[in-house]
Amino acid sequence: MQVSTIGVDLAKNVFQVHGVDSAGKVVISRQLRRKQVIDFLSKIPACLVGMEACGTAHHWAREVSKLGHTVRLMPPSYVKGYVKRSKNDAADAAAICEAVTRPSMRFVPIKSADQQALLMLHRTRDLLIRQRTQLINALRAHLAEFGLVAETGREGLAHRAAIITDERNREALPSAMKQALQAIVDQLAALELRVGALDRAIHAHHRANDMSCRLETVPGIGVIGATAIASTVTDPSTFKSGRDFAAWIGLVPRQHSTGGKERLEGDRYLRRLLVIGATAVVQHARRHPQKYPWVMRLLAKKPAKLVAVAVANKMAHIAWAIMAKGGHYRAPELAAAA
Repeated sequence: MQVSTIGVDLAKNVFQVHGVDSAGKVVISRQLRRKQVIDFLSKIPACLVGMEACGTAHHWAREVSKLGHTVRLMPPSYVKGYVKRSKNDAADAAAICEAVTRPSMRFVPIKSADQQALLMLHRTRDLLIRQRTQLINALRAHLAEFGLVAETGREGLAHRAAIITDERNREALPSAMKQALQAIVDQLAALELRVGALDRAIHAHHRANDMSCRLETVPGIGVIGATAIASTVTDPSTFKSGRDFAAWIGLVPRQHSTGGKERLEGDRYLRRLLVIGATAVVQHARRHPQKYPWVMRLLAKKPAKLVAVAVANKMAHIAWAIMAKGGHYRAPELAAAA
């Protein structure tokens, strides 16, 4: 059986495989259980294997590559246009098999296990921070019901949380309230410890990664942003320019909206980190206008949030240049003097 191209529709348990020969004739069309996939592909001579870049795709790409096959990952939205009939697993596998051979197809670089592990640190930290925010909001709301309104900021919340933990102040609170809010305070303390441990782990990876250290030199890109970009972008040469990189993140007005709900395409996590960092740059520019004259010119004409997105876009351009061409960030006045 001469197989030139295989399309694999990934799943949790049942995988669909579609293979064709060099003439485009279908020679494989079958389902495989998870434990059968590697054994089946190991018996096939080296060929081109296409997969959608979805959950578990990078793991399977690494495993199948070890068998000698050339594996290509594709964005699912790019494969969708090749589905010829009603959507099902067999049709998806056939579409993947055809799409992977198209010369105009764009592929997703395969991430290493270390890159995925570092991204898991980021995702877990982000999850815990969102949970912490939920607990803080709940604590503020419950205290407000009894007239205990916390001041803005973490110090104001800590002062109100002390009312719950301090035995001298607990007598004025109903017992059921004390029991409920103590659980929230304990959970907040546990989350602080876990987030701190993740931060230390991310900082350790940052210090050991040259690209991450160089990205940190860009104003607005801290350790979290630098490590996230370095671990997400496997090969910066896949982007032709900084504009392509910014568009991939979703910092240009390309939309995928429906029902009146606006939805930007791209990596939402990287976009959020860059916009948060850009907001800090805008605030710094207001305090030191001589350092960022172009930001001040934008602020004179545009709202601050829009300016922050523009600054984030510029940060993405600079980050791509550092990753693709090497070097460190140079401030404009230093660059002009060089």
